[in-house]
Amino acid sequence: MTEETVHLSRGGTSVVLDTTTPGVPAIVYWGRALGEQPREALRSLAVAARPQRVSGGIDVPGRLTLLPLEAFGWQGMPGLTGDRRGTGAFPALATSTLDITTHAVTVNAEDAVAGLRFSANLELTAAGLLVQRLALTNVGRTPYEVRSLQPVFPLPASALEILDTTGRHLRERSPQRHFLTAGSYSRESRRGRPGADSTVLLAAGEPSFGFESGTVHAVHAAWSGNHRFSAEKTPTGVSFLAAGELLLPGEGTLQPGETYEAPPVYGSWGNGLNELAARFHDEFRLRAAHPRRARPVTLNTWEAVYFDLDLERLKALADTAASLGVERFVLDDGWFRGRRDDTAGLGDWYVDETVWPDGLAPIIDHVRSLGMEFGLWFEPEMVNPDSDLAREHPDWILQPEGRLPVPGRQQQVLNFAIPDAYDYILGRLDAILTEYDIAYIKWDHNRDLLEAADARTGAPATRRNVTALYRLLDELRRRHPGLEIESCASGGARVDMGILARTDRIWTSDCIDPVERLVNQKYTGLLVPPELLGMHIGGPVSHSTGRVHGLEFRASTAIFGHYGIEWDISGLAPEELSQLGEWVALHKAWRGRIHQGRMVHADLPDPAMDLRGVVSGDRSSALFGYSLTASSASYPPGMLRFPGLDPEKLYRIVPARTYPGQQGNGQSPLGWLQAALEGKPLCMTGRLLEAAGIQAPVLLPEHSLLIELHAV
Repeated sequence: MTEETVHLSRGGTSVVLDTTTPGVPAIVYWGRALGEQPREALRSLAVAARPQRVSGGIDVPGRLTLLPLEAFGWQGMPGLTGDRRGTGAFPALATSTLDITTHAVTVNAEDAVAGLRFSANLELTAAGLLVQRLALTNVGRTPYEVRSLQPVFPLPASALEILDTTGRHLRERSPQRHFLTAGSYSRESRRGRPGADSTVLLAAGEPSFGFESGTVHAVHAAWSGNHRFSAEKTPTGVSFLAAGELLLPGEGTLQPGETYEAPPVYGSWGNGLNELAARFHDEFRLRAAHPRRARPVTLNTWEAVYFDLDLERLKALADTAASLGVERFVLDDGWFRGRRDDTAGLGDWYVDETVWPDGLAPIIDHVRSLGMEFGLWFEPEMVNPDSDLAREHPDWILQPEGRLPVPGRQQQVLNFAIPDAYDYILGRLDAILTEYDIAYIKWDHNRDLLEAADARTGAPATRRNVTALYRLLDELRRRHPGLEIESCASGGARVDMGILARTDRIWTSDCIDPVERLVNQKYTGLLVPPELLGMHIGGPVSHSTGRVHGLEFRASTAIFGHYGIEWDISGLAPEELSQLGEWVALHKAWRGRIHQGRMVHADLPDPAMDLRGVVSGDRSSALFGYSLTASSASYPPGMLRFPGLDPEKLYRIVPARTYPGQQGNGQSPLGWLQAALEGKPLCMTGRLLEAAGIQAPVLLPEHSLLIELHAV
């Protein structure tokens, strides 16, 4: 006998399904773990969730099932849209079999008349994420075009406010909030990659939910191409989130017997965004392929030298980097044939003999002799029209019939769906990785896709290029075990669990101005854990904003991630080199805890004040950074509360570095800081530090102070 209800519980999360709903099952609960529940109680929950018929409504009220369809009375956004050249647009897929395991359910459904077979796999992961994987098979005799197939995630009635992010190049992940009112709210990406303006999550929660409090749910699509996020509130009081791939015309066409597999969509929840994000972070860390060794402190040459790849200059830069404790040296753009600026050369992945007459061996050997790993920049998906590759194979470029798309950064995009193009790129990268001792690739993608069609057919090819990219990355990793890859896309324009399943970190933004990065890193961190977030110390003058900042602010705001330097440090004065070396040493002392601990953000009343930190897994220590981005509304600024600590532990409060004198323009000693400087630090319980806190230092705008908490 089929179970009327299914209860999955794992990782602090419960999901309850009603299997008796018309069509396929419906999720009637998703949230905090319910513990052991009697079968009768779960059956009662399912019955209690059934709506009444109302005046003016249809006779059988539609339910938000795993695949809501008009055939069963649903009048909101359907879970599936498609047709057979204008017919068969209203399938009635009904459950045929149900496979239940400890932490997962697989629902199979069929509609013999429509010639369709559907499956939905729901899994609760060990981290407490709900992941849905949907697939549709054409069992009919004619082609069927899938236009959309998107998992839906129900929301509680308390979810009245939406949070997502937007942005642009050099300013990704800017948060925005809206009320969830009747109707639908949709975010689409048609850029061939998620894009700098994309949102990593679509979240909905109680009004004014924050990082520390308020029930909130969110979804993420693990897909590196066009996508759609949606939130909808119906007149019947039902609200839900949905996410999935955005298919271009023809991309979802299924010939008889073919199957479309929608990208996995992950759902998280929490009492506050800290808890919601922690589930995603745990999910990454539980992966078999997650980086386990200490993340190497990295120097990237881009903002240090740009295209000026003089060997002696690079050697001097490497010497200085090694003296500071840098562990990885990455040679950025400009090393390959014909690449003297960004107008030519992309696609010609051969070492430029005019710049490197002896190949890359002299710089690689020098870097390796200093005890550092060597990394190299590539942009394999792109091609400059001014390149041998483009001249020899113009049909390998994504383009509609007879013309090239509008260029971006003087470049076009290769069509990896063409086997010869795929083989060429794989062969060139493999040859360079085989010839040289390269531990790391910075894999860039510097433009959005426009008119991404196959030149041979004129058909859209975005989806096939994403799947080809995944195959290529997988094959490179197979051929070169231990190779680490960074995903960079004009900075943070491709941040998703699809690309991160095949790479070891993302470049969070091309802007490393610390004021901008505080926001960017905070909201990218809703999905991505610190060890996968590239955070570098830039030069005194930001190359993207022109702002001027001291080393303390630049270094402290970058410390909560995969640390690095993006700055010409070869000519620094000894005193500044010494200070920079101290920052590298401080990060190394904390990186095990930063990269394995729990990232938390405090909700402060003044938007100019920012307090974030990492609490170690056993909650025996924590590192917090307090930053002031503008003049504070209060003067002095008030109290800092520290979330995430063990309420019963007693913590010693000390500055993370020796800060000479008082910070900022305060005119008297700050009690807790003065006590620490005198060797008599204050001690408070985690409960006191979270409930009451300590007085924030009076800082000048665009300054930071790091605070350590150690259990006594």
